[in-house]
Amino acid sequence: MNTRWIVTEIDGKVASIAADYRHFARIAAQIAALPAEEVGSVGTRKISTEELVEFARYLSWEDLRLFGTPFQLKVWKKLCELPPRLYSYTELAALVDNPGGVRPVAHVVAINPVAYVIPCHLIIPKESLDKAAEIHAVAEGTLFKGEDLYLLDSLDMGAYAYGADVKRELIKIQLGR
Repeated sequence: MNTRWIVTEIDGKVASIAADYRHFARIAAQIAALPAEEVGSVGTRKISTEELVEFARYLSWEDLRLFGTPFQLKVWKKLCELPPRLYSYTELAALVDNPGGVRPVAHVVAINPVAYVIPCHLIIPKESLDKAAEIHAVAEGTLFKGEDLYLLDSLDMGAYAYGADVKRELIKIQLGR
């Protein structure tokens, strides 16, 4: 994967990781609304996907400087806390105590400002998760055991800001398969 990721940091804390500058304008507007003494430095740099994966290994929620509503921050924090596996939007909505709010949760996932670190790529449509479980159950009785089901092109992994191929590659990297 040749994606170059743009890391935006505010006073040494990560505010955004994206393949483009789409979050930068929103972050700049948020910073502009703060008193000048609350922000010391703002910077960006580009890193490779390999560097992103390594960088993410050492980041925690406390290393992030995110701008969002309390609900957005709750969803993003929950994503950071979850063990790495595929989840449905429905599951995530229940995990943030909003089982009827699948659409609002999906919207928050879609605007995640910190790619890979907040693993929004691991959230897929419930129908795809259910289909993968069905295929996996059948595959368990075969030589292949269904280890790579998350890569099946026939499964809809859902939308991703940087495209389906990037999402599949990040899933592959994140799940270590």
